[in-house]
Amino acid sequence: MYGKAFAPEYRGALGELSVNSSIEEVLHTATEQLREAEAAGSDLESAHAGLAAAEAARRLGRVTEADRAWRASYRAARRAGDEGAMAWAVWSGGTLARQRGRLALARRLLALAAELAERGGDVVARGYSLAGLAETGRIQGDYAAVADLHEKLLAEARRRGEARHTVWALEGIAQMHRNTGAHDKALEMFEEAASIALRADDTRGHAWALRGIADVLSLRGQTQRALELLSQAEAGCRRMRLAGALAYNHKMRGNVLFRAGRYEEARAVYEEALAEFREMAEPRGTALATLGLLKSRARLGEDPARTAAALDALGQSLEGTGLRHVREMVDTARAELDPATAGVRR
Repeated sequence: MYGKAFAPEYRGALGELSVNSSIEEVLHTATEQLREAEAAGSDLESAHAGLAAAEAARRLGRVTEADRAWRASYRAARRAGDEGAMAWAVWSGGTLARQRGRLALARRLLALAAELAERGGDVVARGYSLAGLAETGRIQGDYAAVADLHEKLLAEARRRGEARHTVWALEGIAQMHRNTGAHDKALEMFEEAASIALRADDTRGHAWALRGIADVLSLRGQTQRALELLSQAEAGCRRMRLAGALAYNHKMRGNVLFRAGRYEEARAVYEEALAEFREMAEPRGTALATLGLLKSRARLGEDPARTAAALDALGQSLEGTGLRHVREMVDTARAELDPATAGVRR
């Protein structure tokens, strides 16, 4: 049995904040608490408040602000001599690095966070740090390397009855099944994640699960139902001001519309998602939205030579990023739009 979802990154005096608190509210409250903690000379409370501020800024897409905040949180935790608090700060930094597309840095920071958490005896921080490592490998497309870790983390989360972490693990494994063609299994796991998140009152997890369900249903031709689920998820994202989740929701709406042959609508939604990703400096989302936009324009009659050149530029921009799965998607798109180039990597 799973209890109500909670947010372990809201710590100390901020521990009463809900997992569904508006991110703007979290940032405001954390900033006020940070001022009070610094005035009182409490390094540990400064670390806790700085962590919440860092995570809120990251989720709002304010990456420079988030970068300053997690580093300040780490310094305060180090002064306090609390390795658990240090682990949480470094976890936030690693998560931010992944969001910014700096995957090698993300792996280093998340591995360090897991080590600090283990030394500090913070089981939850260690689990979140290992989960971050698993997610980093997954978005790179390195499924073989992280599948076992995902499964292990899922088993641990189930054993402890942690709804939020169980939902995350289910969604990660489901995404790997979806990307490797096991759509039935993916749908089953996304639906379980949605059910657990709903019962646990985890708006963020529920929104991501609905996005996954919509994706699989769209692949089966259930366009209208997929769009309805995305609208439901979008409402939650807007209520909490989840900038990243909202951008990915819009990108998926573009995918659903594109698959249904509604290319003009898809083009408009991809443009919206692209602007959102660029505003938060999110390279993976930017690449995916750009790819969708290029494919939509091609279906609407864009000059083939211009499309090919744009796809080449997009592919080249991904070289060295570690985003192997996205790079493969670009190659697949090139082959779909110009069969003569199938199997040719430019």
